[in-house]
Parts: sequence; structure tokens; C-alpha cells
Amino acid sequence: MNSKILQSLATILFLVSGLVFAMQAYAGEKQKVVYHVADENKVMFALGNIRNHIKGVGGTDNVEIILVVHGPGLKGFHDIQATEKVRQRVASLQKDGVQFNACGNTMRAQAVETDELIPGFVRVDQGGVVRIAELQQQGYLYIRP
Repeated sequence: MNSKILQSLATILFLVSGLVFAMQAYAGEKQKVVYHVADENKVMFALGNIRNHIKGVGGTDNVEIILVVHGPGLKGFHDIQATEKVRQRVASLQKDGVQFNACGNTMRAQAVETDELIPGFVRVDQGGVVRIAELQQQGYLYIRP
């Protein structure tokens, strides 16, 4: 019985999020989306998802995207460790207006400063998960590839 209730709640949540998206599109508003990366092995996948998202909505005029990175995922954006492909993709997405946020707690734990990350990252001292929650309160849709 509990699984049926959970399944029903999940369906309702899915439908409500779709309704919010449809209402934004109908109102001519930009989609506001926060992408979340916490795993180093998901860095390229997430960057590809963001690129596809921008194309899928018809370009940068139709979407505002913020990527929030914390935990092991941040290592993929350390300038010294990042691959050239990651650097190029980040630079391209920044030109498209994507914002890159790095968790201040993770930065302290990894003993890394903002200037040691790929250029363009902003440190969020309140922490990555708090930043995500703030963005969701502001109407950003949450995606974790």
C-alpha cells in the first residue's frame, strides 16, 4: 500500500513540474534551471546535457542555467586537472550565459581557491546544497544528470 501512495505522489510531482514548465513557456518566460554535479565522472555528461538543453529550448534567449558543483565533482573543474575538452565546453557555455557555482565547503575541504578552478567559477560560501535550495525557492527547476 505504501508503494502505491509513493508512486501516486511521484506521479503528481511529475505532473506539477510539467505544468510549471508549460506555464512558463506559455507566459513567454525563460526557463530557469539549476544543474547539479557532485560526481567527477558526471562532469562531461552534465556539460553535454546543458549544451543539449540550450539547443532544445531554441537557444539562450529561452533559458537561464546555473551549474552548482560540490563534492568530488569539483575535482573535474580544478584547472590543473581539467581536460582540454572540459575547459572548452565550460568556456563555450559561459559565452551562452551559463553560470558556474562552486561549493565553498567543498573548496575548503579540497584546499582549492577560486583561481585554481577553471576561470569563471563563483564561490558560494553558503554551500552548494544551500545554493541549490535557494535557486529552487526562486523557481529554478532542478536537474541532476
